[in-house]
Amino acid sequence: MKSRNILLVYPEFETSFWSFKYTLQYVGKKSSMPPLGLLHLANMFPPEYNLRLVDMNVRPLRGQDLRWADLVCTSTMIVQRRSLADVTMRTKQAGKPIVAGGPYPTSYWEELENIDYLLLGEVEETFFGFLQDIEQGSAKRIYVPKERPAITKTPLPRYDLINMRDYGSMLLQFSRGCPFDCEFCDITKIYGRIPRTKTNGQMLAEFQLLYDLGYRGSLFLVDDNFIGNRRDALRFLKGF
Repeated sequence: MKSRNILLVYPEFETSFWSFKYTLQYVGKKSSMPPLGLLHLANMFPPEYNLRLVDMNVRPLRGQDLRWADLVCTSTMIVQRRSLADVTMRTKQAGKPIVAGGPYPTSYWEELENIDYLLLGEVEETFFGFLQDIEQGSAKRIYVPKERPAITKTPLPRYDLINMRDYGSMLLQFSRGCPFDCEFCDITKIYGRIPRTKTNGQMLAEFQLLYDLGYRGSLFLVDDNFIGNRRDALRFLKGF
């Protein structure tokens, strides 16, 4: 890429109980939670890249956003699939390449024929290779990690890319994975049955970052199963 303008897009949630669409207005918020995956991904780009994040649950995706971008990166859950289709169509009409990652593409990548690049699963091990390939014009369409990464390698979220006042709470993640294999849940397919945890130092750095940015609201730990690894959960709690 000659220029390096990266547009991070979080597609819109369909109206459901968990979207809280009709209750957020009473607390003066636009969305219940920010796109944590994209905020982590943002900190994997080298500093020479220009980043812009559009959470479509907070504001619409505009034509000027797409004109500015050299590459559009999305993260999507199944409940956002219709919005992803719209984002994909608009991105292609603008003549820009689009990347898709997250739970929905990981499980249903065959449905996403119009997506240029698919980063499946957890991207800590594949993202830097993808970025190098796309800079050299040799990017593959699908990238899949060979193993589940240690989330001790996960960088701090770029909370500075969002207006934190738009959200009901800020998100943090201590662990990934769950030891159970419930038939209604796809967590183990995506993140495995062995919970992997961050260090207390990592978590303290995330808390401190939010504090330094002026945030004083509620915090939500988004773990698949916080006590899936009881030893590490106790270590974390005793450390604070």
